[in-house]
Parts: sequence; C-alpha cells; structure tokens
Amino acid sequence: MILMGLDILTGVAKALKNKNLWSHASFFGYARKLLIFCIVILANMIDQIIGTNGGIVMVTLFFYIANEGLSIVENCAEMGVLIPKQIAEKLAIIGNDEHKSIMHELKEEMSDTTKK
Repeated sequence: MILMGLDILTGVAKALKNKNLWSHASFFGYARKLLIFCIVILANMIDQIIGTNGGIVMVTLFFYIANEGLSIVENCAEMGVLIPKQIAEKLAIIGNDEHKSIMHELKEEMSDTTKK
C-alpha cells in the first residue's frame, strides 16, 4: 500500500510537471489500484483452497511490489531524477516496441481512449 501511495504521488507530480493532469485518466489509474486489492484477495482465497501455505499470495504480492516499484522509477526518470545506469537500460528495453510490457500497453490504451 505504501508503494501504491508513492506511485500515485510520483504519477501526479509527473503529470503536473508535464502539464497533463487529467482527472478522467487519474480515475482509471485509481480504479486499477483498487482492482489490485481484489486480485490479492482472490489469490489469498485460491491459496487457502489449494493449501499452498501462502505461496500464491506471496508470488502475487511480489509481482505487484515489483510493478509498483518499476512504475515509481519510471515516473521519477520521466521527471528528470537521475537513476542508476543499469535501471535506465532496463527501462529502455521495456519501453522498446518489441518488448512492451502489459502495463505500457494498458497505459497507451487508456491514454488513447481518454483523449477522444
């Protein structure tokens, strides 16, 4: 939850810097954050049914922790904050058209639909 809050703060700061803060796009971002909690609850339920002693929940949480951390670093990099060379190289690979992540595709899709 802390990383989600930091991601929201850095995202708003980036939007203010780029002068493209738009409430409709922000609404979808906040809704996605809430849906993450639904997925974690579902992972917990599946974990209890299958009896994997927290394995599925931990994998799910680590995925979202990494995802939020990546988003925070991306926001900071777009605002001009210096980041380590190794991380910048990995972000460049993710941003490459051949290696786009699902999150980038979702962001592009949401920004295209909200601009119309």
